[in-house]
Amino acid sequence: MVIEQIKDVDAVGERFRSAGRMMPEGVEYVASWLEPSGSRCFQLMNAPDADAFRGWTQHWDDLMEFEIVPVLTSADFWKERAAKTPS
Repeated sequence: MVIEQIKDVDAVGERFRSAGRMMPEGVEYVASWLEPSGSRCFQLMNAPDADAFRGWTQHWDDLMEFEIVPVLTSADFWKERAAKTPS
């Protein structure tokens, strides 16, 4: 999950329209939601690890601050937890 604090929503919109997401190979966009004010965006993305996002965030860090939060589906979380818990 990527949480973006948007500094200039109009500039973000303009860059997105002209250049797209500018995603590096290995990073996949799934879906996004914006606050009605346009000040924050919540994006669900797939990537092998948090470091994979660097190439993408570098294109945008003048207009946004990023918080990258690794998340699992509930099913994957419980499966991994069960595998680590001794019987």
